[in-house]
Amino acid sequence: MSAPEPVLAGRGVLLVLDGWGAAPAAEDNALALAHTPVLDDLVARFPSTLAEASGGAVGLLPGTVGNSEIGHMVIGAGRPLPYDSLLVQQAIDTGALRTDPQLGALLEKTATAERALHLIGLCSDGQIHAHVEHLGELLAAAHAHQVGRVFIHAITDGRDVADHTGESYLARVTEIAAEAGAGQIATVIGRGYAMDKAGDLDLTEHAVTLVADGRGTPADSVHAAVAATDRGDEWVPATVLTTAEGASVADGDAVLFFNFRSDRIQQFADRLGEHLAHTGRSVEMLSLAQYDTRAAIPALVKRADASGGLADELTAAGLRSVRIAETEKFEHVTYYVNGRDATVRDGEEHVRITADGKADYVARPQMNLDRVTTAVVEAAHRKDVDLVVANLANIDVVGHTGDLAATVLACEATDTAVGQILQAARDSHRWVLAVGDHGNAEQMTKQAPDGTVRPYGGHTTNRVPLVVVPLTNGTSEPVLPESATLADVAPTLLRLLGHKPGSAMTGRPLL
Repeated sequence: MSAPEPVLAGRGVLLVLDGWGAAPAAEDNALALAHTPVLDDLVARFPSTLAEASGGAVGLLPGTVGNSEIGHMVIGAGRPLPYDSLLVQQAIDTGALRTDPQLGALLEKTATAERALHLIGLCSDGQIHAHVEHLGELLAAAHAHQVGRVFIHAITDGRDVADHTGESYLARVTEIAAEAGAGQIATVIGRGYAMDKAGDLDLTEHAVTLVADGRGTPADSVHAAVAATDRGDEWVPATVLTTAEGASVADGDAVLFFNFRSDRIQQFADRLGEHLAHTGRSVEMLSLAQYDTRAAIPALVKRADASGGLADELTAAGLRSVRIAETEKFEHVTYYVNGRDATVRDGEEHVRITADGKADYVARPQMNLDRVTTAVVEAAHRKDVDLVVANLANIDVVGHTGDLAATVLACEATDTAVGQILQAARDSHRWVLAVGDHGNAEQMTKQAPDGTVRPYGGHTTNRVPLVVVPLTNGTSEPVLPESATLADVAPTLLRLLGHKPGSAMTGRPLL
């Protein structure tokens, strides 16, 4: 007698283990160094594969590291989506950006009125939020329109690239400005202030008053700016370069943000606009790509259409889902999985786990994972819920600190949580699909431009584990193909739920 066939269709759990990448064991591989018996057993015992989560497989430029935003978007869309960075690069390559009518009109107006252009953005080549080379195209356009005063308000990185490389990137900005024939660095501040995402407006205010009012510590060089802190590039304090006179934003000036990703710059953009308006300054703003700001800022490059994804299919099928994550990743299981749509659909519940106090990821690498786990377990036991979608943030969020020991503890906390969730899924007769959205903790060092090996808290191009714990009525279990991408997740989820993938999905069910 042959073994019974596996039962695939039923209620389930999608677990996104943020930053869960796959790489050989190494001294800087926090996942390999951590004691993770549950994750090890999960990959060894159940149907699993490694999924592409970077580059062209998810709509990024070839060789570009994945990130949480595009990872969750592709997981939800069921197809690779041309990401904003790719669309910006295409606009540069075709010449469309430099000749954009909106950009041209802004620069012409600024030059005619003899006002200043202010360019604001992250100065690194991490390709998560920005790319410093995009600045060159904007500066060249400003030069072509004879804008006399062009000020660059530089944000140093330290997260998406190796820490303590900020000075070399600022040197590259100076080179780019010289090549374009326009622009000079006017202010410098770390992304911890300028790109806060947790709603800490006190941090954002440092960046706002620096750019708008020139309120910062004077320095005569970028070296002095980045050397003013022992907390790394992320926390370079608000600094005004004395070599740039009159760089505060004045009435009639123009502002252009050159980050292509919205979520960590939009708080700054909103507050800057409000501050300028409150102080009686009329300033026209543009952004390189589309931002989700309270007040609309015209974008030079529009977004790709992400409709027809998992959220639309769940709604059409009348299936109820619960989305659960800590604040740091809450938008990813809601807004980004839903195709950058903030609408809460019928049959969709959102559970945001908020911190009691200010986060310290090194001191508390477990974050609020216990509360996330409790919420997932409770949702899994509800018979009216078809799909539980949860993000376990620790591996990625703590990995971004670059602290290897803390990241090891974060991996171990995640392992414990996954064990509890798997038990709840078994008890409630649910399948589980666990997947990483991009790599991170499996590579905690990186070679800097000067050849030194430094702590690294950024993402990787490594593939990510994808594991299905199916419902079975016997010992037979499905086998996953050797090759997969994040675009295959939504079609596989729908198959596990007993529904066909939507027509917009080019990914394939892996079962």
